[in-house]
Amino acid sequence: MKPLVYARYELTRAFRNRRFFIFALGFPLVLYYLIAGPNRGVTSLGGTGISAPVYFMVGLAAFGTMNAVLSSGARIANERSTGWTRQLRVTPLSTRTYFRVKVLTAYTTAILTIAILYIAGATLGVRLEAGRWAEMTLLILIGLIPFAGLGILMGHLLTPDSIGPAMGGLTALLGLLGGVWFPITGGVLQKIAEALPSYWLVQASHVGLGAPAWGALGWFVIAAWSVGAAAAAREAYRRDSARV
Repeated sequence: MKPLVYARYELTRAFRNRRFFIFALGFPLVLYYLIAGPNRGVTSLGGTGISAPVYFMVGLAAFGTMNAVLSSGARIANERSTGWTRQLRVTPLSTRTYFRVKVLTAYTTAILTIAILYIAGATLGVRLEAGRWAEMTLLILIGLIPFAGLGILMGHLLTPDSIGPAMGGLTALLGLLGGVWFPITGGVLQKIAEALPSYWLVQASHVGLGAPAWGALGWFVIAAWSVGAAAAAREAYRRDSARV
């Protein structure tokens, strides 16, 4: 199978999946309107000087894109259970192309999630400078790299029955410890959070609130998790292939 054919197939299959639209795209949008809609007139949330629609838009951009990228694992688990990955391995498709297409599909869902939330924010009066929109978006996309590897890893380790609860629990935990729902301001929890990629993904989204971009620690954590997740995903793929 040629790389372009496989990429087109993967993208088409993803967008024909109703569950994909409901959970990856619909859930963050509905949640945003449920939380930010009733508070659209709040111009200083918790005395921060930041309006509620902006604050919740950037927070859900981090959470929604993390969930969208990790959801690639569910598709991989289903492919393994139906024997599709076994069929792919007898084609000339290289392992590198396989991973690239999986990451491309995951990032496409994430970009759509970002676009939908930005449009939703605009409908509630969110206005940011063009440079801030661009910097926030770019940093979010970089911050998603380790989650692409984690999604592929989980897809090759878990079954279709177990991956749903596992992904739900993982995204909830990472979102909580990453500061999606409330700011993490210090103590032991701060130290734990700073070691997680979800914390820096949330910090990337907070660039839209006027926060500074990552420092050296943020870049190091994202790079370390990216390398580790990619290596683990490749090893899981190799072991899964050896069992066939």
